[in-house]
Order: sequence, then structure tokens, then C-alpha cells
Amino acid sequence: MDNIIFELSNVYFSYPAKIPALNGIDVKINKGQKVAVIGANGSGKSTFLQMLNGLIFADKGKVNFCGRQLDEKAFNDGKFSLDFRRRVGFVFQNPDAQLFCPTVEEDIVFGPLQLGLDKNQIQKRLEELITALNIKHLLDRSPHRLSIGEKRKVAIAAVLIIDPQVLILDEPTAGLDPLTTRQIIDFLIEANSNGKTIITATHDLHIVEDISDMVYVFGREKKIVKSGLAKDILNDLPLLQENNLVHIHRHKHEDTVHIHPHLHLDHHGDNH
Repeated sequence: MDNIIFELSNVYFSYPAKIPALNGIDVKINKGQKVAVIGANGSGKSTFLQMLNGLIFADKGKVNFCGRQLDEKAFNDGKFSLDFRRRVGFVFQNPDAQLFCPTVEEDIVFGPLQLGLDKNQIQKRLEELITALNIKHLLDRSPHRLSIGEKRKVAIAAVLIIDPQVLILDEPTAGLDPLTTRQIIDFLIEANSNGKTIITATHDLHIVEDISDMVYVFGREKKIVKSGLAKDILNDLPLLQENNLVHIHRHKHEDTVHIHPHLHLDHHGDNH
């Protein structure tokens, strides 16, 4: 029991106007695990991550964090809320949702200052992160004048500087070039090797094996249709086709028609 970070039992959630977003979710995530959440747009991935981060709460069922139920009552407890925000970091799908200060440096240090962390420790972590993510040259710039890749790195730095035990990321490589994608993936792998629990929602099946020990596939019914090791999930072509994670591409060579499955690589907003 002590090893379980998150446990969801028969969790349901609907948005206003009774729009269902999660239908009976059962998940256990262990300390130090790498978890990937995959599924088509609107399958519930982002909602699931927001629930893990205590931004929304279950209509039915239970979400527990280290044995304590995540609900509004828990977050009304100032001590618990502060402890949770120090231990769990969330990188939003849209980095503009996180970046609001005049400069990159102010954005990165905002969170730990609000959480009351030691200023010398903040400065030390800032130096380490900007070197690791290669963003030192961006510190004095306005976040809103950065490229999407630069914004994502700054958003990740703004969460990692808190040094959370759990890192939750919603489409962290969406729209990035291959080099920046690789840098972020390597960074997540290193964070996990240092003991952090990593939970990532993604459309990009190419990165799933690198970022996961366990994969959860969300289907169109807003529930988990399969879970397992990355290699088993990625080799299940009917599962991927049925859940709109690959599409069939046809092309003709002379008189022969070839049909190939293609992974979905481009990513658009998953609001539910």
C-alpha cells in the first residue's frame, strides 16, 4: 500500500451539460513508475490528468493520493494542499496556461517562491535546470515571444524547480521538432531514474516505449480499454486502429495496392 501514489476506483466525471468525460476508471500508479496515457482526442486523457492533479474532482468513485482521498475537503486543508502542490507537478498541454510573468526567469521561480521554498535552493535549482534544458539565454525574455518548443521547456522548468516527487505532463512534445522532443524525453527518463514518478498523456506513439513502464489506452467510451507494457500495446494493431491511434494509408505501385498503418504523430487539443 505504501508504494501506491495514486489509486482510482470506479471514477466517473462529467462536464456541465452532462457531457461525460470519464466512465468507470480504475487505475493504480506506483511510486517511481513511468506511465503513459494514450487515446484519441476527447477520450478523457486530459480530464484524467487534471483529476490526478486535484484540479477537478470525481462525481462518483474515489481518487486517492498516498492513501488520502482527493476531494474539495482535502484541498480546504491548507497543510495538505501545500504538501500536495510541493509533491505533485503538472505541465499543462498549452504552456501559455502556465506562463504569465514578464520574464522567463520570473515564471520559473514563481512557483517555489509561492510555496515558500528557500531562496538559495531556488537559485541553485534554477541554474541546474536552465543548463540541463539549454534555456539560459531565454531568462530575460518575455515567455510570450518564445517558440512553442522554448515555451514547453520553460513550463517544464517551472514545474521541475519545485522538485516534485510526481511529474504529470499533458502532451509535452506536441508540435515540437525531433531534437527538442528528444531533449525533453531524455530529461524525463533521467528524472525517473532519480526516483520521480512520471505520468504522461501523449498522441505520439513513437515516444511511448521510452516514457512508460505501463500504458493505459483510453477509448471513445471515456474508459480504459486496455493496459499493459508499451511493446504489447504498440504491437496490437487492431486495438490502435479501433481507438483511432493509427490510420491506414493506401498507395499504388504500378498495379499493386499497398496498405500501411501510420502512427498518428500530429497532435491537437484534447480538451476532454
